[in-house]
Amino acid sequence: MDRLFPLDPVNQRCAEAERTGKPLDDATLRQIQESQMRTIRLPADGRFLGEWREGELIAQSGRGLTWTDVATAAAGGNCFNCHKMTREEISFGNLGPSLLNYGRLRGVTDPNSPDARAIVEYTWGVIWNPRAFFPCSKMPRAGHKGILTEDQVRHVMAFLLDPNSPVNRPAAP
Repeated sequence: MDRLFPLDPVNQRCAEAERTGKPLDDATLRQIQESQMRTIRLPADGRFLGEWREGELIAQSGRGLTWTDVATAAAGGNCFNCHKMTREEISFGNLGPSLLNYGRLRGVTDPNSPDARAIVEYTWGVIWNPRAFFPCSKMPRAGHKGILTEDQVRHVMAFLLDPNSPVNRPAAP
């Protein structure tokens, strides 16, 4: 219940627009984006990437934050529920875009290079708080709402951007 109340004003605005079928005006959407952009906290030590193998486990885990889960257990990202992430997956959602080739499609061959900085920061921001980019997104605000820790976000980042990750591996011939 502590995650539901007090009601989040952004959730209230977006839910009201959805309920009434009356889209939010451009000024309101910009205001939401600006307010949510201020919530993005980049990694304090400047390290954006962890281990892609850990990131895959987090992305594939739907555990955490439900009434049946142990409150002290680490939450998963539940990413598979909305996104396709690897070619091998047979069960995935389609509410969000496919993440296959996420890094490759964006030209990220070395996520630690200065050339990749813009896409790395953008990706961090979308995971941390997608409403900074997509005001009424259904995607959870994983970092901002404390669903994932900073280290977990690093691991998911590596899963999306590391060229060796299953996300970015080319299809077998």
